[in-house]
Amino acid sequence: MRKLKNILCLAAIGVLLASCVTARKVNYMQKPDKYIPSYTDTLSYEDYELRIGDRLYVFVYSLDEKITQMYNAGGTNASQMRQNAGSVGGSYDLYTYLIDDDGYIDFPTVGKVFVKGMTTRDVKHKLEEELGKLLHELPGYSTISVEVNIVNRTFSIIGVQSGRYTINKEKMTIFEALAMAGDLGEFNSRKEIKLVREKNGVTTIKTFDARTEDLVNSEYYYIEPNDILYIRYIPGYSFGINSASTALGVTAATISFGVFVYSIVQTGINHVNKYKKGGGSTSGSGSTSGEGGSK
Repeated sequence: MRKLKNILCLAAIGVLLASCVTARKVNYMQKPDKYIPSYTDTLSYEDYELRIGDRLYVFVYSLDEKITQMYNAGGTNASQMRQNAGSVGGSYDLYTYLIDDDGYIDFPTVGKVFVKGMTTRDVKHKLEEELGKLLHELPGYSTISVEVNIVNRTFSIIGVQSGRYTINKEKMTIFEALAMAGDLGEFNSRKEIKLVREKNGVTTIKTFDARTEDLVNSEYYYIEPNDILYIRYIPGYSFGINSASTALGVTAATISFGVFVYSIVQTGINHVNKYKKGGGSTSGSGSTSGEGGSK
């Protein structure tokens, strides 16, 4: 029975160790070691190159109010129009320009402008140049300034708060992206996050560890439009221990179950031993009776 007790104790310890969610598994910004990788300095941020299907918000600034109203759908409040452009609805199409299947946008008075593969900065300069050619001879002409933004930049997360999220700033980091999804759960793997990224028509899948502080120096630090993050669950975890009260509860339950099993086994052994002793005594009596009868 000593062996059985030892087995039950080892089982209780095994349950605690196997189900324990340690800080090492869930904390960010940890120092690299033999378990947490170190990334070389591959940090880079490239301006997004426009693609077919993107929508551009364009606002033309001019001291001439007539020109401002003509190119901005009758509006002169840039911040209000920018807000309208960012919301899908009746004003969405009014304030934005869709890049068609050939890579062009159709801009008033300018006509078709090829923008595929360009950055928003490139488009800004190109429109300012084209508008300058058209308007510079008008009486009272003043320098034209153009603001260009992408209004449908998104990334997707699968595995935790799955959904599509809007990139609402020029540069968004991986930590900001995870925060938008409510951060990762206790049983979501930070060790192996998969990043699906399309660039120049080529889709790549890369895996990185979000726990290392070296992430800020890596190519995974910035989220790009249309990125997909796949967050999987830690293999083999159906429950976990993350507090002293939980640990005590699991330990008590494991010991109670062990005691229950032990009592059943012990009761069975006692019955077997009792039966063996009783069976041996009966056999002896029968033998003596037989001998008396033969006499």
